[in-house]
Amino acid sequence: MKKLYLVLFVAIFNVVLAQPAPLGLFDAQFDVGHPKIAGSGKYDAVTHSYDIKGSGYNIWFGRDEFHYMYKKIKGDFTATANFDFLGTTGNAHRKIGWMLRESTDEKSMSVNAVSHGDGLTVLQWRSQNGDTMKDPDDEIFFPEKTFEVIQLQRIGKRLVMRVGHVGEPLETVGSHEMPTMPDDALLGVFVCAHDPALIEEARIWDVHIDQAPAVAVK
Repeated sequence: MKKLYLVLFVAIFNVVLAQPAPLGLFDAQFDVGHPKIAGSGKYDAVTHSYDIKGSGYNIWFGRDEFHYMYKKIKGDFTATANFDFLGTTGNAHRKIGWMLRESTDEKSMSVNAVSHGDGLTVLQWRSQNGDTMKDPDDEIFFPEKTFEVIQLQRIGKRLVMRVGHVGEPLETVGSHEMPTMPDDALLGVFVCAHDPALIEEARIWDVHIDQAPAVAVK
C-alpha cells in the first residue's frame, strides 16, 4: 500500500511540474524566430508585474527574433502597461512594448507599439507575412522620448499607439489601418535585445487589457 501511495504521489507531483507557470493575463510565451539565446518570462502574483528576458537580432526586415508573452484576442481592445528596461547597458535599439501579431511565425504580419533603449518611441508594422517592416520614412515616430506607459488600441481595423508618464494623460503617437490583420490574433508584450549575442531584461507592471467596446480618442 505504501508503494502505491508513493507511486500516486510521484505521478501527481510530475503532473504539477508539467503544468505551465501562470502568466497572469497572458496564455503563453514563445521565442519568435528562435534566437540563439532563449528568453523567458514570469509573472509575480504579489506585485502583479511581469519579468521578461529576451535576445534576438531585431524586429525588422522580413523576419523577427524576440521573446513574446501573449494571449489570443478577438475584436476591439485597449492594452495599457508600464514598461522599463532593467539595466542601462545594451544596444540603443533594444525594444520593448505591445505587439498585435497574426501568429508566432517569424515572418508574421504585426503592429508594434515600441519603445527603444534610447527612448525612441515608434509605431511600426508589417502589413503582409514576409514583407519588410516599414522603414523610418513610413514609421510613425513621436518627437519626444522615454515614456513609461505604452498603450495599443484596436478599433475595427485601426491600431492606435499612445504613450505617457505615470499619472499623466496619454498622448497619441499615431495610428495605422491594418485591413489584413485577422479579427482573431495574438496580443502581448515583448523584449528584443537587437543583438543575438545578448539578452535584455524588462519589467512590465500595471498591465490592463480592456475588451469593452473601444472608444476612439484622438
